[in-house]
Amino acid sequence: MHEFAIFAAAIILLAILLDAFETVVLPRRVQRQFRITNWFYRNTWRPWARLTSHIKSQTRREAFLGYFGPLSMIALLGLWACGLIFAFALLQYGGGEHLSAGNIKITFRVLLYHSGETFFTLGYGDITPASGFSRFLSVAEAGMGFAFLGVVIGYLPTIYTAFSRREIEISLLDARAGSPPSETELLSRAANTRDTAGLDVLFHDWERWAAEVLESHLSYPVLSFYRSQHSNQSWLSALTVILDATALVMAGIENVNNEQARRTFKMARHAVVDLAQVVNARYDPGAPERLSSKDLAEIRSQLAAKGLNLHTDDIASQKLSELRSLYEPYVQGIGRNLFIPLPPWIHHEPIKDNWRSGPWDRVIQARGLRRITREPVTEHAINIDEHF
Repeated sequence: MHEFAIFAAAIILLAILLDAFETVVLPRRVQRQFRITNWFYRNTWRPWARLTSHIKSQTRREAFLGYFGPLSMIALLGLWACGLIFAFALLQYGGGEHLSAGNIKITFRVLLYHSGETFFTLGYGDITPASGFSRFLSVAEAGMGFAFLGVVIGYLPTIYTAFSRREIEISLLDARAGSPPSETELLSRAANTRDTAGLDVLFHDWERWAAEVLESHLSYPVLSFYRSQHSNQSWLSALTVILDATALVMAGIENVNNEQARRTFKMARHAVVDLAQVVNARYDPGAPERLSSKDLAEIRSQLAAKGLNLHTDDIASQKLSELRSLYEPYVQGIGRNLFIPLPPWIHHEPIKDNWRSGPWDRVIQARGLRRITREPVTEHAINIDEHF
């Protein structure tokens, strides 16, 4: 019985330490079939998402989903700590000898308590290891407790630093592509500058952002569950919009160089393919079509009005279809797993950017209208369209 306890404890201890190393320290995706972290997220995300499906309001639903990332990370750290405490208790039970200050019978429950106070270095002294092996285990567990605290202190700031860097570019996309974003808005607003070379600068910035998202989300997969600050924004929407926009440019736009768009497309496609594997996404052959022929015609019409003339021949249409097939199944799979809606190719209704929304807007506008009805309009009146 004692030998079995030591063997079981060694397996649990090694499994937890390996899983923590792969999750926190190892900066790459692990392809092993079974991992404690993967098992944990599969069995916590599904019921959480099932509860979310009953929430009708998008804002409340996104707020509820936003709790999962931080809470799951804390719960995973707690799971590791409990597993280590349980493993050391088994080791103490299997091979140690202990003395109790209160003449309490040494049982496994008592050793579990002793393991907990040793791991968190409480040091009450009510239970004392009496053999060399049990003393060694106590010292080793106390050291591991300090190491665990160090991991927590270093892990949390790293996670939130990566999250902040991701969200900065997503926030910048609001003024560039709308909320929620779309590739038509992105290209239309870029064309307003009358400088198509500015697209290369934009795509270059997003090429680097896609690389950073790939690196951070492979190193810290929990970031995939972290929602953006606004319910109509997400890291997946941003990646999808960039892929949509670069695919259109690569399919052919008159007088627009597509070399930088190619590089950005390759990097963004690399990111969604790898991240689809991280979140265990599955291919769905019955996924709905994102771009209809009617929407494509409307996109061409809107962009032509801005001076961006898309090629309309069969070769360009076939190329766009092939490019879409390279990434749309992956973004659809990720969105389905993470409950993240994909952005449309084109907005059929007017949209209001997040920067235009505020809690006092209705009151301020109502007061402004009343003031306008009482005061004559002067030559100094502000034209919002000129400013924005």
